[in-house]
Amino acid sequence: MELKQIEQETQKAVNEVLAQAKLKMGDLFVIGCSTSEVGGQKIGSASSMDIAGAIYRGAYAALEPHGIYLAAQCCEHLNRAIIMERQAAEAYGYEMVNVLPQPKAGGSFATTCWENFDEPVAVEHIRAHAGLDIGGTLIGMHLREVAVPVRIEQKTIGDANILSARTRLKFIGGVRAKYQQDKL
Repeated sequence: MELKQIEQETQKAVNEVLAQAKLKMGDLFVIGCSTSEVGGQKIGSASSMDIAGAIYRGAYAALEPHGIYLAAQCCEHLNRAIIMERQAAEAYGYEMVNVLPQPKAGGSFATTCWENFDEPVAVEHIRAHAGLDIGGTLIGMHLREVAVPVRIEQKTIGDANILSARTRLKFIGGVRAKYQQDKL
């Protein structure tokens, strides 16, 4: 798999989610990523920093112009902790924890984000506004409560299946309630 193609597929997928998710500057976009799956191997078996770099470049190219924060989900060896910019963690009031991701304990993507962020920090839990699951990494625990599947044209990155979601505000009030259509 050519790295440039992985970068382009990632950028396309993220842009497709952004087109439907109605995010605003300062929102959080979580990505969970198995570089092993992208490379055609079983999750957790063939971590690749090169593939992680391509995915990071594609995601960053899509998110940065909109001022949306990227949050990288670590693997289960770090209890799916999140790597993010200190500025975002502080803005959302997330408690920081002490861990340094590695390719085999945290994952190549989280490690790549740590190496590329201005001031990387780790936190245990976030409530992202949208996200992309690359290769079955189960990002749901890091989305806001009401996640809505986002159907996009881009179905894979490399050999990995992808799923995407946005979130919305909860509906309250029952059958008599009226809702703000722009918030659906």
